[in-house]
Formats: sequence, structure tokens, C-alpha cells
Amino acid sequence: MKIGILGASGVVGRQMLECLEERKIIPEELRLFGYSSVGQKISFNNKEYIVEKPDFTGLDVVFGAVGATEAKSYIEDIRKAGALFIDNSSAFRYEDDVPLVIPEINGEDVYKHHGIIANPNCSTIIALMAIKAINELSPIKSMIASTYQAVSGAGIKGFKELDLETREYARDEEIINHGGFEHQIVFNVLAKIGNYTDDEYTKEEMKMELEGRKIMHLPELNVTCTCVRVPVLRSHSISISLNTKDHLELAAVKEALKHSEGVRYLELPDYPMPLETSGQDIVHVGRVRKDRVFENGIALFCCGDQVRKGAASNAVQILEYYLKHQK
Repeated sequence: MKIGILGASGVVGRQMLECLEERKIIPEELRLFGYSSVGQKISFNNKEYIVEKPDFTGLDVVFGAVGATEAKSYIEDIRKAGALFIDNSSAFRYEDDVPLVIPEINGEDVYKHHGIIANPNCSTIIALMAIKAINELSPIKSMIASTYQAVSGAGIKGFKELDLETREYARDEEIINHGGFEHQIVFNVLAKIGNYTDDEYTKEEMKMELEGRKIMHLPELNVTCTCVRVPVLRSHSISISLNTKDHLELAAVKEALKHSEGVRYLELPDYPMPLETSGQDIVHVGRVRKDRVFENGIALFCCGDQVRKGAASNAVQILEYYLKHQK
């Protein structure tokens, strides 16, 4: 395999490299691409690589760890090179001929690709990993979700903003906005992630419904989602109340979660926390109980690492699944 990473010097790009090494996917040739980081040295598998300008010639696979605009600008060059593009941005997620994949849920969809496989939104991945076992017991009809998203979701600038504001507070200095978020993030929560749509949801909030329908093959799924940025460094948390087609006994739901791939079910008095899920790929699920509003409702709380399973690890798992199950 000859692999390239577009946006290799960013948070997700570097995490992709770490995940490739962890999973012992060592390419015959590795090329790292960037913009302002051209010339920077990055280590992988005890070897140093230099970030270069994008040139996809001869590559088999390109991982995308850049924004949607950049991903779209390079897709024709990637196609001309004949490489498979596994893209972490939102650029191609809603295109009919582009599979949107979480390997533990709809891995088989990778074989429907026409040169592009899309990686879902971070909160979508974490939420769907938490509820996939329930959906296997009975199709989910509707869902209400509130996300508590770490500053890692905004990339390096998010980390820096929380760090700087925290230091200013500790020194009893004026807290200054350094451009990471619209408002102060330390000791605050921001109930807006992404731009508003015509119906006053944000684009980030609509991803849960649109992507959930495609990944779980539930075209009728309805979701109300509220996305909130919280002063946590890493790992997103999500509160979910869902309504299933059939009545499910709580004991059966808990038992299914205990055996769900990629999930750790926490019994009371324990519950999921960002600190416990950061730096690994398992989504923690707890506080599982009957919902008091939905007729066939289940409520739960989950946490997962946004940079790893919510982005980089899932992308690497897509390649792993593709190679392992090639038809």
C-alpha cells in the first residue's frame, strides 16, 4: 500500500498516523501533505517524513484531514491518480454514491464506493456507536440528542483558546478572546456549533439526523439535536433519548450494550466521563434507563474521544475493514 495523508500536520492528521502505527498498517510508501506546514518533519514508525505539497501520483489511498473546501479542491487530482479517498470532512457525506461509514455498523457499505468513502461527523460516530445495539433489537424511529462537545472539535485553535483563557483566570488577569470561539469558553458553555440553517438549527445539529439516516439505513429517522461547546479538552459527551419501533425490556437493552463491539457499558454507580474516554477508541455508555416521555423510549449518556474514534481512528478502521473484507 502507498498511502498519503492530506492535512498531515493537523490534530486529526497526526492522530491518523498514530492509529496507522498502532494497528500495524505500515505502508510501502507514505507521503504527508500540507499547506503552511510544508517542510515540517513528522515521525512515523521510527522514521522522519517531510510534509510536502500535494501530489497524489502513484498512491493507493489518500486520507483527508482537511476542511470541506480543501477536500473538494483536490478530489479530481486524487481521482486522476486512481487513489481511494477516505475523507474526514463534510464535503461528500450526503452524495448518494459516496458511502458514509462506521465499520462496526455499516462496514459493508465501503464496497459501494466510486473512489470516495466519507468519514462521519464526530458526534454522529459517538452517538451511533452508543445506540447501534439498541437499533439491532428494534429500529429507532426518533431521537433527541444534546451534545457536550470538547474544544478538540475546533482543532488546535480550540485547545489553545481554553489553555490561554484558563491561564489568564489562574493569574487573575482579564480573560481575552484569542479567536478560538465566538465567546469566552472557560467556565462557560456555548450553545452554538456551526452556522445556523433556515429553520434555526445549526448545520452541526442537522448532521445527526442526515448522517444517522444514511449510516443506519433508517430513511425515516427523525432527530432533534442541540450541540453545545463545553470547556473540556478532549472527548465529546452526548445525552440521548430515543424511541424504538417495538417495546424493549430494559434488561435486554443493557445486555445488548454489554456485547456491543466498540462499546463499554457502565453499570451504576459508574457513568461515562470525558476523562475516562480520552486517548482510546472505546465509546462508554451508561445511565441507561426508560425514557419517561417516549412510549418505547430509552435514555442514555455516552462519551467518546472526538479525535480518535470520532475522526482519525474511524478513518483508519475504514481502510482496515476494506482491506480485510475485500471481495
